[in-house]
Amino acid sequence: MRDNEVVNVGPEPLSFGDVIRVARHGAPVHLTDDAMAAISAARQRIDELAESPIPAYGVSTGFGALATRHIDPALRAQLQRSLVRSHAAGSGPEVETEVVRALMLLRLHTLATGHTGIRPTTAKAMAGLLNAHITPVVHEYGSLGCSGDLAPLAHVALTLMGEGVVRDGAGNVGPSAEALKQAGLEPVELAAKEGLALINGTDGMLGMLILAIDDLTRLLKTADISAAMSVEALLGTDRVFAPELQALRPQPGQALAASNMVRILQDSGIMESHRDPNACTRVQDAYSLRCAPQVAGAARDTVAHAANVATWELASAVDNPAVLADGRVESNGNFHGAPVAYVLDFLAIVAADVASMSERRTDRFLDVARNHGLPAFLADDPGVDSGHMIAQYTQAAIVSEMKRLAAPASVDSIPSSAMQEDHVSMGWSAARKLRRSVDGLTRVLAIEVLTAARAIDLRAPLRPAPATGAVVGALRESVAGPGPDRFLAPEIESVVRLVADGSVVSTVESVTGPLA
Repeated sequence: MRDNEVVNVGPEPLSFGDVIRVARHGAPVHLTDDAMAAISAARQRIDELAESPIPAYGVSTGFGALATRHIDPALRAQLQRSLVRSHAAGSGPEVETEVVRALMLLRLHTLATGHTGIRPTTAKAMAGLLNAHITPVVHEYGSLGCSGDLAPLAHVALTLMGEGVVRDGAGNVGPSAEALKQAGLEPVELAAKEGLALINGTDGMLGMLILAIDDLTRLLKTADISAAMSVEALLGTDRVFAPELQALRPQPGQALAASNMVRILQDSGIMESHRDPNACTRVQDAYSLRCAPQVAGAARDTVAHAANVATWELASAVDNPAVLADGRVESNGNFHGAPVAYVLDFLAIVAADVASMSERRTDRFLDVARNHGLPAFLADDPGVDSGHMIAQYTQAAIVSEMKRLAAPASVDSIPSSAMQEDHVSMGWSAARKLRRSVDGLTRVLAIEVLTAARAIDLRAPLRPAPATGAVVGALRESVAGPGPDRFLAPEIESVVRLVADGSVVSTVESVTGPLA
């Protein structure tokens, strides 16, 4: 499926690819006939409850600790407006467009399941925002990851009402009402339960989880590439990656990482140059070289677990109260973000550890006691030139920050809503720090690739493997080879872009075929 192909939204689960296409590539959405039928059936039941004299939470009562008050029918439209306005209380920096689009899509999917009681016209209005590329301005702080991502989703609901602030398709910030008018969309007058249905979900933290899984899947392949380049340029051995040794410990991710490294290093002249035991007296490589598949493999298995959790969440309809298939409307606790929060924290841990190992490999290149014949700091004229000395400092600073970000958010809880909501997940906070960790890992791996490429060049006339040589060639299109010191920051950023957009992985795969 092309990145911009329409994504159909119905009661059935979305795929990871659907979320990525809408969030990152701006793909349009379409509510299916099944979705509209499910939405209409659930709405009929909500309308019946709204007319009943018996109080129903979220339909004819207040919210949270104020749920004991029965709301007069004449005040219920005001109730919904007041809910959204008061909950749109975010603060801090603006959240990225791709995160907000993911959040909107995932909320739309829950509406499409027919378990929220939203009106069809309101669901269509949400789809209209996505298709018009109108992105509500959502702020960094405001969600506790329980009762849903309340403040972030409320800012989206506020836009549906024609209030608040948005970014249009050109990236300009302006009033929601004006953006809706320019797109030919009408503001929504929310009816009974609709305000609650629009804000009571784990969509923000789930969207960020799916985006992180997409990034980490690519970055762990990059970690195998950077590790292989380091093993090669540091005159390490690839014998430890042999399948018969990996089979002694049948961790699935480890086997995949080791297999990738073997394929990346295939036909390396540098590796062949020191296979003769009479020419190479080293018995074992350092852990950062020898154990690279064990660490990157364990990270892969953690990502796989996170993907399972995200898949289960994509099959969910998170709202409270929920409209059941038999017409009952029942309160529940499915809005609690614990399942998503835990794996968001797990991924920050593994990102920090993969980055930590990468930084240790880079450091080995710079030390003449450990780099096996390369110049100090890979400098052209050590003493006059500093080479990659401070690039490693940059790595170290990022890794240190990532270790702090690896402290779990999900073990914290601050009670809210007059102790009615007395345990919360902090999943949104876990997701926000994971995004910073993913960016950090991208930068750390880029510096290792940049440093290893310089070291491979310095091994000439020995010939690198075709795959690693292809990476060096790709870098040399924008980054010069070894030589006197020059402005290093732009070179680092150039390689960061090649890592982030997948160019490093695709370059290797053009030689090896798809990596695992």
